[in-house]
Amino acid sequence: MNTYRVLEIKKTVFSGNDERAQKLRADLEQRGVFLLNLMSSPGSGKTTTLMKTIGALKDRFRIGVMEADIDSDVDASTIATSGVKVIQLHTGGMCHLDAEMTRQGLENLATEDLDIVFLENVGNLICTAEYDTGAALNVMILSVPEGDDKPLKYPVMFQRVDAILINKIDALPLFDFNLERFRKHITELNPKAQIFPISAKTGEGVESWVTWLTNEIHAWKTIHTTTKGE
Repeated sequence: MNTYRVLEIKKTVFSGNDERAQKLRADLEQRGVFLLNLMSSPGSGKTTTLMKTIGALKDRFRIGVMEADIDSDVDASTIATSGVKVIQLHTGGMCHLDAEMTRQGLENLATEDLDIVFLENVGNLICTAEYDTGAALNVMILSVPEGDDKPLKYPVMFQRVDAILINKIDALPLFDFNLERFRKHITELNPKAQIFPISAKTGEGVESWVTWLTNEIHAWKTIHTTTKGE
């Protein structure tokens, strides 16, 4: 039987969040724990994509997952079937996680035996992007049915991420989603962001995403292992 804890995390205020995020980031670097903040709107396929990613990585890394929702434990229950360590975070009505909430989650997850922690943030494209969680990498998922105009409507999200997964590309023939138009929007907002068209359902494009992520994790660990040894 798969088990996991449900944690009711305490609310904090925006003031001072950047300082707390920096402190948490430095602490994770010292411990060698790579934290990835995964954001998207509801229904984008975030949990399904995470399951595919875990399946590709769990033989190479020790993985933990923090599932953040206003309520319910549906996603944690799904992730638990993968066999990785998981904790459910209830945000008490808050539409995002901040650095202190993330710290509380990590403390209860217990990261001593982990290499990577995925934080599946609360589903929305607005306030999740405004709060630094202390993550080493920020990634978002946009699904094809949502439309290619979302960078124009929610620019902060697209400006702050390191990578964008365009999910449900198997549905491209059914929707008016223009990949080239989308790439143009991102080039104007955040030219350094990596873009990966994928289908979490069929697995198309997932290998390229996982390869890039693996390289990012190894590079991060090399830098911080070297720093600790100096």
